[in-house]
Amino acid sequence: MANRKASIDQDLIRDLANILNDTDLTEIEIEQDDLRVRVSRAGTPQTVHAPVTHAPAPSAEAAAAPSPTPAPSSAAAATPASPSANAVTAPMVGTVYLAPAPDAKPFVEIGQTVKEGQTILIIEAMKTMNQIPAPRSGKVVDVLVADGHPVEFAEPMIVIE
Repeated sequence: MANRKASIDQDLIRDLANILNDTDLTEIEIEQDDLRVRVSRAGTPQTVHAPVTHAPAPSAEAAAAPSPTPAPSSAAAATPASPSANAVTAPMVGTVYLAPAPDAKPFVEIGQTVKEGQTILIIEAMKTMNQIPAPRSGKVVDVLVADGHPVEFAEPMIVIE
């Protein structure tokens, strides 16, 4: 093990650290033959912007919604209670698009019946358009995201009952 420590290239570690600084990454790892080097920094630059943008609205509505149990009389009360159980969540981080093109008709609309496997929206991630299929058949009750806005992993997007 002493031989192994002596053979580590200090310049390589410095170069990796410089790459971290130049690219604002928090960690980098390389592997060559039987040598594996990971350089990371205790990152203060952590962006926690998604919970601030989407968590307050559902939380406020969800807190008000559970007390009125008669769902048929109030459609607004039924919708916030449903997202946790019936929501289609984002499988990745990206930008959500509700239509195949800016001037095209949306994939789905509230009140529309969808079939399992039908494309309900697109998430653009790393310049790749990913079609998101409906996980089950049912009626679209609510669309929780806005066209062209970012989504986080596991963020509720569309409610299908």
